[in-house]
Amino acid sequence: MKFERLQHRVQRAEQLVEGRATQTQAHWRTLSQVWRDSWTPGRIVIAGLVSGFLAGRAEPLRSMNGARWLQMVGSLSSLFATVQAATAADQATEAADTAQAVQEEQATGAAQAAAAYPPEEPLVDEAFDGEELPLRQPMPAEAATEMSER
Repeated sequence: MKFERLQHRVQRAEQLVEGRATQTQAHWRTLSQVWRDSWTPGRIVIAGLVSGFLAGRAEPLRSMNGARWLQMVGSLSSLFATVQAATAADQATEAADTAQAVQEEQATGAAQAAAAYPPEEPLVDEAFDGEELPLRQPMPAEAATEMSER
């Protein structure tokens, strides 16, 4: 086969697929419209009555006596309690994660603040608590400050 012929076949197949997709969409729209239009209120009531009759005919509650009802209520209450406990546990985990993230942010913020502002030297050195501090000559800037304050 020649290459042009293969290209022509591929183009024809693509057009066929596009046509079928368009047809499928049109048929689907028609079906959904007919389905919605066919469910009139009277038909809905009739369908409910028929399904209720069939469910009652099967008698699913015949085997449910007093003890069975209590067992079912107990099972349902434990199911709801389990769901509530799981929800509370999830919320507690989220709260703990949030608290930990806030604590980490505060710690990094404090570390950054400490790095930005180095700690000041203590006014009293522990080594000289009982002794008198040695005298030293003031630095030039200190000397100028003392002179200007007088």
